[in-house]
Amino acid sequence: MASAAEQLAKNLNFGTFAKAKALQQRIWFTLGALLVYRLGTYIPVPGIDPDAYAATFQQAQQGIFGMFDMFAGGAVQRMAIFALNLIPYITASIVVQVITTASPRLEALRKEGESGRRKINQYTRYLAVLFCTVQAYGIAIGLEGSQGVVIDPGWFFRLSTVITLVGGTMFLMWLGEQITSRGIGNGISLIIFAGIVANLPATVVQTLELSRTGALPTPWVVGLLVIAVVVIGVIVFFERAQRRLLIQYPKRQVGNKMFQGDTSHLPLKLNTAGVIPVIFGSSLLLLPATIASFAAQGDAPQWLSVTAALLGRGQPLYLVLFAVLIIFFAFFYTSIVFNPTDTADNLKRSGGFIPGIRPGERTATYIDYVLTRITVIGALYLTVVALIPEMIHSQLNVSQFIGGTSLLIIVTVTLDTVTQVQSHLIAQQYEGLVKRSRLGGKRK
Repeated sequence: MASAAEQLAKNLNFGTFAKAKALQQRIWFTLGALLVYRLGTYIPVPGIDPDAYAATFQQAQQGIFGMFDMFAGGAVQRMAIFALNLIPYITASIVVQVITTASPRLEALRKEGESGRRKINQYTRYLAVLFCTVQAYGIAIGLEGSQGVVIDPGWFFRLSTVITLVGGTMFLMWLGEQITSRGIGNGISLIIFAGIVANLPATVVQTLELSRTGALPTPWVVGLLVIAVVVIGVIVFFERAQRRLLIQYPKRQVGNKMFQGDTSHLPLKLNTAGVIPVIFGSSLLLLPATIASFAAQGDAPQWLSVTAALLGRGQPLYLVLFAVLIIFFAFFYTSIVFNPTDTADNLKRSGGFIPGIRPGERTATYIDYVLTRITVIGALYLTVVALIPEMIHSQLNVSQFIGGTSLLIIVTVTLDTVTQVQSHLIAQQYEGLVKRSRLGGKRK
């Protein structure tokens, strides 16, 4: 028998959305914030010759800069104030979360509730400023090493570039938090999503132009489209896949009435971590690769040039590190967002149990066992989706924007946002039912 929430979800229609004024305001706020972000990707960093920089970027866009430009929504191609996007903040979040699991003091701080989370978020922002400053300075040095890109090289240009890029990232951090609290969906993911989607039309035109000129055979173009469709289908299937554990509740007596035992399910997602492992893995790879690539353009040691080449798009070292980071963060982030011990304790307090499993520690062990097994499948799925199209596109020298990583982000963020919209609509419909029941009670 369907639950009350499922029944409400089946009755959702356009009329329900038209009545949800609060949801409409959240959606309009989100669209407005994303529009501000897109406008910022067209404001260039001062002191740069646009034509000389465009020629320099054209030579390097198939490497690590293409991946960076994908996350930045084309801002790297224009060297805009949002060129660093949210990569430093994401990297800082990874480092803080890893340190939190190893530091008893930070772990205790995280368990303090809202005040503890605010302090940890503050530490994350400080670390993001540090990472952002290092990357911005590396970009400034790299730009000065490129012939004719910087109009007036020197410390004034370096300082202004660092201030501009750090300020742009700090603004995006604030904008993402505003979208999460006042809009709909996860602000950080939506900003990255908006950058990728905004460049999709240009990517399609570029691919068709390669086919028209003969640089890319037509069968390969058709093959790319087929691969994209298959990848989207695989992503939707795995993102919705669940392992449901049967939960049984015993009979209970309330007064003189005996209530029959009920059953429900504990849903465990096949990919509990979502798109986070791919974003985290890409972010960690982009930090050293960006510094090495820019530094290698100037008078840098030989090992920096070698490092930049090894971390290039499609290179074996890049692919191996990317796969290792995806698998690691799939397990790491799953352990953060889902705690089997807490889940087992909650089931025990509510009187629920898994048939054949003793409540308490045995239940926690069993849930952890099942979660580990399905996370292996989820991690392998993320790795295949992110790397197989990456290798194909690197061989064909086509844009990053139609790779597995971009498709994974687009589909996952879309599914998550649609789920949140449905949750708001169900809450709106539920409130309407409660109000009508109260009015009916008063009439009686």
